[in-house]
Amino acid sequence: MNDWWTAFIWVALALGASIVSVRLALSVALAEILFGVLGGNLLHIQPNEWINFLAGLGGVLLTFLAGAEIEPEAMRQHWEAALTIGFVSFLAPFLGAMAYAYYIAGWNANAAKIAGVALSTTSVAVVYAVMIETGMNRTSLGKLILAACFVTDLGTVVALGLLFAHTNAWLLVFVTVLAVTLVLAPRLTGWFFRAVNTHTSEPHIKFILLLLMMLGALAVKANSEAVLGAYLLGLVLAGTMARHRDFMHRIRTMTFTLLTPFYFLKAGSYISLATLWSAMGLIGVLLGVKMVTKVVGCYPLCRAFRLPKRESVYTTLLMSTGLTFGTISAMFGLNNGYITQAQYSVLVTVVIGSALVPTIIAQTFFKPLVEKEPARAPVPAHHETSLAYKER
Repeated sequence: MNDWWTAFIWVALALGASIVSVRLALSVALAEILFGVLGGNLLHIQPNEWINFLAGLGGVLLTFLAGAEIEPEAMRQHWEAALTIGFVSFLAPFLGAMAYAYYIAGWNANAAKIAGVALSTTSVAVVYAVMIETGMNRTSLGKLILAACFVTDLGTVVALGLLFAHTNAWLLVFVTVLAVTLVLAPRLTGWFFRAVNTHTSEPHIKFILLLLMMLGALAVKANSEAVLGAYLLGLVLAGTMARHRDFMHRIRTMTFTLLTPFYFLKAGSYISLATLWSAMGLIGVLLGVKMVTKVVGCYPLCRAFRLPKRESVYTTLLMSTGLTFGTISAMFGLNNGYITQAQYSVLVTVVIGSALVPTIIAQTFFKPLVEKEPARAPVPAHHETSLAYKER
């Protein structure tokens, strides 16, 4: 096969997805998955070795960026609510989806674990896009939701990395190197960024790639997932990245232009439309399991942290979304033989549904008014107050 022709087809699909995402205001990741479905089922595109590598690197960098985007100040401000809501947002659907897949759908233990991990996620990409579009990223409610999303996805990534790791010497090496890297990375990265000026050769990006590839190589040796180290590295470097916005813009541009299109197109190309018609019932049930467990887990906690009813429903619905890490988890299961292509098609379709259904309901019926956050007079004790709008 002519590699240039293969590249032309894949880049043409990526460009088409970008245009559709802009015109229809869709997440570009969602558009690329849908174009991958069309490419796989109509054009019969097949990933080759170099596409697999670019797609894998795209998934790792996307995970790193997700961790690096967190605002340390927002996490410090809302740490108690974010940790509690975020953790339960991961645990409830993880246990619910895994139990349904194993005990009712009849999937084997490893496939059920993949189902639990894939459906436990919250889509930072979808939520972040909603926050920017509505201006809620400037409010305390928006910052609380984003912080809770990061906690949920941290649980997802850790579960994916640990559930399938081999207990051997390589796992010990990986955990040791990861721990040392996370401790040293903020100071080492800050020193390197100061010592090396911005240059067209982009030494800053190469330094981050070096760390990610080192952790990824050790993770693969331990039969873990490379995104675990990438997400944790992004989290510990979030403060450093916040002080280097130009660098973040450059690495984000490189990632979303060159790498992640291959990842999401590949993810979509594995979805079999023929399989979906015979599995629509299971897809609907699994989507229901994810949303119901999210609601049961998150809504009472939102009320316990004194969010008003409307904001509690809105927060719960956004925590019910999923896309990027759900797709990464399903892809990991397929690549390692833990799930079949039919099960993969079901899970990714549920993930896509969870990116659309909760977001549409939240934005249509429960979107809060966006308020600026000047200093306000104390609210009388008998009025219902919201943590999301309270100055700390």
